[in-house]
Parts: sequence; C-alpha cells; structure tokens
Amino acid sequence: MKSKKNFNPFFRMLLLLSAVILACMAAAIGLFYYVFSIPEPEGMSIAAWPQVFTDSFASWVTCENGELSIEQIGLERLDKYGLWIQFLDESGREIFAHNKPADYPDRYTASWLLSLGVRQYENGYTLFAGSLTDSRPPCSYIIGFPYDIGKYMLYYNGSRVSRLSPVARGIVFSTLGILIVSVLAYGFWLSRRLSEITDGIKSISLRSYKPLREQGMFRDVYCALNKTDQEIRRADQISTETETKRREWIANITHDLKTPLSPVKGYAEILADGSAPNLEAVQEYAGIILKNVNHAERLINDLKLTYQLESGFMPFHPTEVQITRYVKEWIIDIVNDPAFADREITFESRQAELTVSLDPDLFRRAMTNLVSNALIHNPPGTKVDVMLDVTEGNELLLTVCDNGKGLSKSEQAGLFERYYRGTNTKEKPEGSGLGLAIANQIVILHGGRITVKSFQKAGTEFTVHIPLDNATSSPTDSGN
Repeated sequence: MKSKKNFNPFFRMLLLLSAVILACMAAAIGLFYYVFSIPEPEGMSIAAWPQVFTDSFASWVTCENGELSIEQIGLERLDKYGLWIQFLDESGREIFAHNKPADYPDRYTASWLLSLGVRQYENGYTLFAGSLTDSRPPCSYIIGFPYDIGKYMLYYNGSRVSRLSPVARGIVFSTLGILIVSVLAYGFWLSRRLSEITDGIKSISLRSYKPLREQGMFRDVYCALNKTDQEIRRADQISTETETKRREWIANITHDLKTPLSPVKGYAEILADGSAPNLEAVQEYAGIILKNVNHAERLINDLKLTYQLESGFMPFHPTEVQITRYVKEWIIDIVNDPAFADREITFESRQAELTVSLDPDLFRRAMTNLVSNALIHNPPGTKVDVMLDVTEGNELLLTVCDNGKGLSKSEQAGLFERYYRGTNTKEKPEGSGLGLAIANQIVILHGGRITVKSFQKAGTEFTVHIPLDNATSSPTDSGN
C-alpha cells in the first residue's frame, strides 16, 4: 500500500519549495561563475586571477642597481597566457618590455598611471599594475591581459561595515526564516483546503456530502461542489420518483392486462368443456371474450406506440388536410361510438377552413385520446366542447374543454408523464396511463405543444398549439 505522504499536498509543497531553493542556488552559482569567471590556461576561473598573477609576477623579477633580471618561467608564463609586460622607472619611462603591442607608448605620465587602477578595456587589453618593492631604485610594471575585464573601485567606512555585518546577517537569516515559515504555513493551509475539496468530491460520490461555506480563494470551487451535489441529489430524486412511477405503472398495466384476460380464460374454459347450454350462450360468451381481447390489444398497442414515439421509430407521414372537416369527421365517429352514446359532444370552428400539413392517423389518435380522456374520467353528464381557432401569430388552436371534476395541481404536473395515472383511474380502470403521454408526444412530433387549465369541480381545458407555415384558407365552416 502506498504511503499517504506521497499524496499529501503539504509534502508536495515542501518538496516543491526544496526543489525551487536548490534550483535558485544552482542558478545563482552558475550565474556567478558565468559573470565573474575569466578563463585561464591552467584551469583557474576566478575573477581575481589577473590581479593575483600581476602581484605574484614580482617573485620572478629582481632589480639590483638598475639591472633588471626576469626568470625564464615568468617569460614563459607571459607567452603561454598571451600576455605582455612593460617595466617602468620612477619617471614612468620604459626600461624593459616583452610582447608589448605597438599601440602602447614608451613613457607614461603620473596621472595616467594613477588612473590605471580603474582603467577599462582598451585596444584589446585590460591593464594591471604591480611594483617591485625591494628594488633599488624603485620600479613598477604593467601587464596587459587580452580580456575585457571590468574593474571598479569601491570605498566604504570599514568600522561601520564591521558593526553592521552582524545586523545584516541577522536580517538576511531572519528574512529567510520568515520566508520559509510563511511558505510552509501557506503550504499547510493550502493542503487543508485541497483536502477539503478532495474529501468533498469523495463524499459526493458516496452521497454523504455536507455543503461547504462559499468563501475564500476557493469560493468558486466550493460553489461548484455545492451545485454539483444539489444537481446529483435532484437527479437521484428524479430517478427514484421515475423508478417508483415505472414500478407503479408496470403493476397497473399488469393488473389491467389480467382484468380482460380473466374473463377470456373463464369463458374459454366453459366453451372448451362444452358447458354452454345453447348457441345463444356460446355467442354471448364469444362476444365477451372478443370485447376483452380488444381491450387487451388496445393496452398493448398503447405501450408499443409510446415507445415508438419516444425512440423516434414511429413513421411520420404529413399530408395536406382540411382541418375543419377532418376534426368534424372524427368527432362524429366518437359520438357514434356506443360507449359514448349518452354523452354530449359539441364542435365549433371560429376560423375559415384551413389546409394544414399533418399526419392524419397520428393526429387523430392524439385528439381522440384527449376527448376520450375527458369522457372516460368524468361523470356521465359531463359535456365536452371541441373548438378550432387560429391565433394572430399564425398558430392553430384545438381546444378540448369539459365541465367535469377538474384536476388538482399535483395531477396537472404529472399528466403527460409516461408512467402517470391519475387518482381517478381507480374508478375508471379502462385506460393504460399512456393516453395523454401519447397525445403529447404526437403533438410535439408535429412541432406543437399542449397546455392545460383545470380547476377542481369546474372542469378541464386542453389546448393543442400547432404552428402553421403554409396554411391556406377557404370559407368558414362550423357546426355542432
């Protein structure tokens, strides 16, 4: 099992800080050597070696009674390093030179020699001066180095610097210590915040998340986590409710299928046993069987149709239809249905005849479901009015209005859900719970929508809105 330290943001921050410090140190060292190093044949690369070489060259020189003597090793070093040297007496006059370029004079003024300590790169050389302290008479020399060497003179109060040195070191180390402590404290704080975020993500997946306070630099992250948890909980709730409705619907559809199958089985057994007393009884039993088989078939067809519409596999064949005549015909068919012979159904068209593009079979099924729903789930004396109109926005309106029981707000909210069955279906179990869902899906397939208005004990009004693109009109036709 891997150690938790490998994943702790605090330790990662510590390792990162250490890596940054080491990288800065390496960069500083590299920068120092890049800026302050001067190449030298023997491998020395310190910036002070030209001055060191100049000062040490005196060890290879002797001057007695004006006679200058240079050891061979000194001359070899000059040749090896590509340097030149020039010896001067007290008056600045040359007394000896080796490899000296022609651009440099044989005599120098006192002011020129005084400025030599800070003189810059000239004529391809940087000059350094030395002296023979033991020579008689006194003697000095100049060595030219073929490098662009920067020389600066710095003056300071030595006593004050010695007093300030401990203070400066204390300030530097204190600042460094405060910086390290601050970085570590920030890293620890940051690791705490990141741990909260990590734990929050884990708890969301486990459905045990507790909302975080939306503040601080991670406010947007906390807000996103809280919103994600809310959406997941809402999705879980919807999923649970959907699953509950699905189970209830399966139970209802199973019961509805058993209801017609029970008499079918019973009367079929009577016919199979030959227990029917006469031909008239056989015909009666067969009629009952046929009625219940048709009912079971309608339930199965509803189930098939709703899944075809939802999955997009339902064939859609729009044709040009004269809408007023079309609506009047299927209302007449409903009125002529023996099941609704005692019901009052009226039709009124408030608009001239229109030629509309729609699928006649599917649209008839949708409107039949709306009218049948009003007839089946209301008392026998309920009146149903169907009205046809067109809005100024070129939208076809088909309204199915009844004066029946009405619907509560909770019932209205679930009317068009696939697994929904209203509370009054216990009294009228003929439906499958899919009629309004099928109607809604068919209307949506035509690019429209269904709205509903209902008040308990005052009736319900369904309005189908279908957009009209190229509808053509003819003389008004209305009737009851």
